[in-house]
Amino acid sequence: MRFWRKNKSVNCPLCYDSIPLSTPVEDLTFIVFDTETTGFKVGADDRIIEIGAVPIRGMQVRDEEFFQTYVNPKRQISQEISELTSITADKVEQAPEAIQAIQSFFDYVQSFEAVALVGHYVSFDQLALKHELKRAGRVLKGMQTIDTLDVIGALAPSYDMRDLERYAMIFGTRIYERHSALGDALTTAYLFTELLRLWNAKTWGDVISASLKSGS
Repeated sequence: MRFWRKNKSVNCPLCYDSIPLSTPVEDLTFIVFDTETTGFKVGADDRIIEIGAVPIRGMQVRDEEFFQTYVNPKRQISQEISELTSITADKVEQAPEAIQAIQSFFDYVQSFEAVALVGHYVSFDQLALKHELKRAGRVLKGMQTIDTLDVIGALAPSYDMRDLERYAMIFGTRIYERHSALGDALTTAYLFTELLRLWNAKTWGDVISASLKSGS
């Protein structure tokens, strides 16, 4: 299924609004994702070079069902970014361009009937996706997200940092390869499940409450 077949609109395949608030959290599926980019100005010139994702079902991270793709940005990757992410020109040379990679990612999301996408500082990744689609003349709609920073803000309003690895250390969760989209998605997934346990989330309504009660 192509999510932009009509009216150049991209409907992210999520069902956030149709889930009863009383739905047990064990019955929900989340897709935790992350992107790597050529730089931090994704609202301007920087491009996506990797997308990684992993599902959470029944409050369990399903490591083996991951999604990962490199993305050809059609531009040079700086030495600084290559050193940070280990992504070189050779790795992206034969990779799909952004529009194809995002389509594959949304196909993956749809296959799980996920209720929402989860990320750490997710607004960055959301903006990266939106601008890649905008370059192709598409408009992204219906991308429901939950940010682990918001849940952390609900649990500990005094926290004001953003570093994923430090939060994982604080909450005692697994840390995977940093500055790898899949590695950061896995790290975020384990952090998110622990945050929901600490919040004592039993239902979809509890998850929504946790994501809205940020103290930041």
